[in-house]
Amino acid sequence: MRPTHAPTNLVTGATGLIGHSIVTALRVRGRPVRALVRDVARARALLPDDVELVRGDVTDRASLDDAARGCEFIYHAAGLPEQWLPDPHTFHRVNVDGTRNIIDAARAHAVGSLIYTSTIDVFEGMSGQRYDESRIDPLPKGTHYERSKQVADRLVIDATGTGPASLRTALLHPAGAYGPGPAGSRGLNDFFQDLRDGKIPMLLPGGMPVVYAPDVGEGHVLAADAARPGDRFILSGGYHTLSELAEETLRALAELRHTPRRRAAPPVMPMPIVRLVSRAGEALSRLSKRPPLIPAGQLHFLMWGARPDASRARDRLGWTPTPLAEGLRATLRYLARHAGDPARDGGVA
Repeated sequence: MRPTHAPTNLVTGATGLIGHSIVTALRVRGRPVRALVRDVARARALLPDDVELVRGDVTDRASLDDAARGCEFIYHAAGLPEQWLPDPHTFHRVNVDGTRNIIDAARAHAVGSLIYTSTIDVFEGMSGQRYDESRIDPLPKGTHYERSKQVADRLVIDATGTGPASLRTALLHPAGAYGPGPAGSRGLNDFFQDLRDGKIPMLLPGGMPVVYAPDVGEGHVLAADAARPGDRFILSGGYHTLSELAEETLRALAELRHTPRRRAAPPVMPMPIVRLVSRAGEALSRLSKRPPLIPAGQLHFLMWGARPDASRARDRLGWTPTPLAEGLRATLRYLARHAGDPARDGGVA
């Protein structure tokens, strides 16, 4: 999929964790990068000086022309990964309509390839069992976020092909990402920081597959170079319960601080209490428009329990995930260096 000349690579969501990692992977290879951003001043503080910034918004089709013009690749990583929003229709507006607008802009400007950041949530999987890219869930998923990503995923597949109106596409499906880079929403990096600071008295049950964000950036660029139209690749470093993640985080902190002893991981909250708190919080949030303590979508994801198989990315792309202990140490060092830096906090572009 890679042309012989030096192409322009447009990245959407470049001020988010995954988009920022894609920018880094491209720059390491010396490839020119253009970023679609809503706030140029804020993005300039987050992105390297050699990244070209173009103001625009994926929800505004007319604003995408300048960004897409002359591009060979579009890496579409912009989206809303939250599990709760005051207006759930926002998921569709950003994740679905935004993807449709990117596809239309890519077609209008004869972009060579669209590399799309999907999610593992579009797949069918049973708790405790492994699944791969062949098992697309035919049924609507359980949350607004998941359903919006299912629809957006189908838009990309429908646009895929080799004809005049088609796009060469690759779809990447990351697990829960953590690691160095701007954090667009509360997620694993926040979990690690809160655990470090003693702000988590109890853990939620369940777990999730996780992946080091720089590895996700690498996976996108590797797919752009090697994927066939419509190829899908799961990017996951492994499944861990929250208790296991907490234990690994506290172990990494002890190593970084050169202390022989470490705190015990917080206990796990009993499931009946979790469900009660989640239901009550969701009811209050409908009135207050403030996020619940335990969003139902978050609980849904944690209790899924299926194990994604990333062997296709390993075999086809030569992709190698960073071991959790190594990724955690790098992440914790990064978070310590950037503590209190307001330029590092913000939303997905």
